[in-house]
Amino acid sequence: MTAAALATLALVCAVGAWRFTRARWTYRSPHVAIVLWQALGVTWGLAGTGALLGYALEPYGEGVLHGLYEFVISAFGGGQGLPKPYDMPRILALVAGLTALAVLILVLLAAGAQTLRARRRHRVLLALTAREDPEVPGVRVLDHPGATAYCVPGLRSQVVVSEGALKLLSADELNAVLAHEAAHVRERHDLVLLPFAALRRALPWSRVVRAAQGEVGLLVEMAADDVARRGCSARRLATALLRFGTAGAVPAPHGALGAASSAAAVMARVERLVNPLPVLPRGVRYAIIAFSVALTSSAPLLWLAPY
Repeated sequence: MTAAALATLALVCAVGAWRFTRARWTYRSPHVAIVLWQALGVTWGLAGTGALLGYALEPYGEGVLHGLYEFVISAFGGGQGLPKPYDMPRILALVAGLTALAVLILVLLAAGAQTLRARRRHRVLLALTAREDPEVPGVRVLDHPGATAYCVPGLRSQVVVSEGALKLLSADELNAVLAHEAAHVRERHDLVLLPFAALRRALPWSRVVRAAQGEVGLLVEMAADDVARRGCSARRLATALLRFGTAGAVPAPHGALGAASSAAAVMARVERLVNPLPVLPRGVRYAIIAFSVALTSSAPLLWLAPY
């Protein structure tokens, strides 16, 4: 029963994610939508691997987590071996479940390590090539004619703009862009994007994963736009985005979050800034967050539930 419940939960998350990629109410409250996306991703990963392991370890009779513990003890010679009957379908499910779980963990760790290395190298380059500018305190300025603005998140976060961006943008537009980048740093949007980037590496052929990564990336930019426009003009941020688009903005380096993105994403953000939609009602937002919490906790509870 546990394996069937986990398989159903994984299927519901996959179908929900596919439908969710086409939803546009998410633009009204991107922070809430990001929470729901994270819940779908975590639950799908745990439920999918748990369904395979739950079927494979059912002969142990005490739930997925207990069965996995007993299997590990047996594998290292401290248990009684595999329980009977243990047929080929269960062996294949066990191999598939353990492989899927290992791949998800390893690609997450690999993506995180690769991002950290890229940021470390870029900070070294910034220390050699970037300069301080008294007109934009706290910001590193690159002597590059191309227009770019991005942040390098982390414990030693930095916001970077190019000389080309300083010449391209007005003072108000520059302040709006810097506020956008500061929002990325403060809310650690890089950690939001990391699991989806790792999932994309694990399942590069999946259209759902590709669409989910793109949608979450857009929502992260919209969330930063919302924070930025609390202290500056939304129209100034919109015109800055359009200027970046028409000037052919230089993309942000790997591991950084840039102000400009794809043309379609920029236009969606500009439309939202110029013609803002009403925020979702408070009750709806709280209901979505509560549902996300319940969804995220469901898979671990099923891992612990006895058969």
